[in-house]
This record gives sequence, C-alpha cells and structure tokens, in this order.
Amino acid sequence: MNVVVLSDTHAPRRWKSCPPAVAEHLRGADLILHAGDVCVAGVLDELAAYAPVRVVKGNNDGPDVVAPETLELDLGGLRVAMIHDSGTAQGRLARMRRRFPEADLVVFGHSHIPLDHGDDGFRIFNPGSPTDRRRQPHGTLGTLRVEEGRLVEARIVPVT
Repeated sequence: MNVVVLSDTHAPRRWKSCPPAVAEHLRGADLILHAGDVCVAGVLDELAAYAPVRVVKGNNDGPDVVAPETLELDLGGLRVAMIHDSGTAQGRLARMRRRFPEADLVVFGHSHIPLDHGDDGFRIFNPGSPTDRRRQPHGTLGTLRVEEGRLVEARIVPVT
C-alpha cells in the first residue's frame, strides 16, 4: 500500500490548487492521510480525485471541514493514529505513545517541521507542509509504503 501524507496545506492562502510536484506523488497513492489545517473542504474533494482521503481537524480548519480531532485506523495490520497538534517537541515521542498506546505510527502536523522519529517499534511522523515551509528549506510531503502490516519505508519528500 502506497500512502501519501500531507499536512498544513492552508488553502486557499497557500494551496490555490494541487501543486504539480504534489500531484505527481498523489497519482500513485492508494490512500491519502491529511493531518489537518486543510482550511477549506474543497482541498479534500480535490485530493479524493486521486485516492481515498482520511483527515483530522486542524486548528485553522473552517466549519466546512468535517473531521475528528483524532483518528485511529488499520492499514493492513499497521496501526496508525492521527492528530494535528502533538504538542511541544520535548517529550513528544513518549507523549504520543501514551496518547495512542495501540498505535505503531502516529501521524501529525501543525509545526510545519518534517519529522520521522522512532524508538522500539513506535514511530512518529510529520510530513511538514507542501505549501507553507516557514523556516524549512523546502515544502514537503510524506510517503509511506506498507507491506503485510509493516511499515517498510517512510520518506520525507521535498516538493518545492
């Protein structure tokens, strides 16, 4: 299963329409995870033209973005949790492990800072933002490859 992970697209201010470099990755996706701050529901419709979309609510999402605060799903045996804001960087791994004790992987956003960090079979993953890089060198998204219930590859991919 090929999964594309997005967060913090911030439409319409930052995401006018799907950037070509993002679309290139979406074309091969089996699933799209969006970790919040879509801002307007039209982005979800646009993404759904590529693959099924699962999303959590971000702090900047408008009332037309209908999404839960957290989400837990099973990707062929890989247990994934999503939340927009994982809190401060200090203690994040342990905090997310406590918050989602059944998860193998927690996907989050909010900071716009890409992160892929794991310890002892538990991993946290922030794809950054493809459209609002802030102080990062590039806009980014994430890709995950899941095989037989295992995360066999996770990548942060520059798209700007």
